[in-house]
Amino acid sequence: MSFSDKYLGELLRRYQANFDITENFKLGDRIYPAYAWFYSLSEKYVLKKEAKLWAIKAYEHVLFIKEDQFDLQKLSELMDVITRQAEPVLVRKNDKYPEKDHMCSYITFVVMTSNDLDVNTIKAVQKFHYDKGYLFNFRGHSEARLAVISIESGKVVTNHSGKDMKALLEDAYAKTGSAGTSQTEAAADDSYEYVS
Repeated sequence: MSFSDKYLGELLRRYQANFDITENFKLGDRIYPAYAWFYSLSEKYVLKKEAKLWAIKAYEHVLFIKEDQFDLQKLSELMDVITRQAEPVLVRKNDKYPEKDHMCSYITFVVMTSNDLDVNTIKAVQKFHYDKGYLFNFRGHSEARLAVISIESGKVVTNHSGKDMKALLEDAYAKTGSAGTSQTEAAADDSYEYVS
């Protein structure tokens, strides 16, 4: 088993506490190593459930990607995946707008690349932005989060929306061990900090 497979397994173990996970997930013409999906519903009632004041639905769709090299061209392709596949299919379910009470959908990409990123790609990842509102935000919005980790060094680069993922990705890397070594004792430890 390759280090990137072990690392992905470590990430999926952490996500499985709160997310539904599908391995070898097909979206468009591409098969992703894994897809994780999360849904949250919050409602406010007056005295009984029939008298609902409000309801909000929040989602997160996480696509895991393995690349030999991640560069500006791959980043451009990722934006194309968001606009042509992920947002219309995962968020809107091919409808004009997301469902009623939709508040927010995060479209998250975790990219595992074999090598470190060059300076220009690092800057472009950090500036990467996608936010789309529906019906003047009355039907909520969708937002893209991006994190790229180098399997070679463990360095993590994120966009602004994905910065809270950095600690999780670095910790999973540390628990998996370095790319040149075998699995460490820490990777067998069951005391994980789960994604919430």
